Amino acid sequence: MSMETTKRIAGELLGAGVSRVRIKPGEEKSAAEAMTRDDVRSLISKHFVYALPVHSVPRWRARKKLRQKQKGRRRGLGSRKGKKFAKISRKEQWMSRVRAQRALLVKLLGQKKITHEAYRGAYAMVKGGAFKGRESMLTHLKDSGMLKA
Repeated sequence: MSMETTKRIAGELLGAGVSRVRIKPGEEKSAAEAMTRDDVRSLISKHFVYALPVHSVPRWRARKKLRQKQKGRRRGLGSRKGKKFAKISRKEQWMSRVRAQRALLVKLLGQKKITHEAYRGAYAMVKGGAFKGRESMLTHLKDSGMLKA
């Protein structure tokens, strides 16, 4: 039997492809003389014919990447998928902005730095989206004379 046939039969017996089947150096003659499947089985049991281990994909790159992500890296604009407001929607941004402005108004009212009328007027302006943020609201209150020093 030829070496190719021996390798093919050994591959079937070992459950491996022909490319993974190896013949021990110096035992090529006995492998070529094998005539039956039993002969090939005996060569396998003597470890003259064997299969190389399966190569798997290394995970070290993935683990390294995951460690960086856990530290907060790799989260920049270039790594993001989805639209502009996919991460934090317009509504959520609006809600956080309005809540911060309203909380500041309540704080100022509690400290008696603004009157109730000024509070209601500013509250309505916040609802209308007149201010970009807390700072712009404070600037407006100072400029309009509603904020007491």
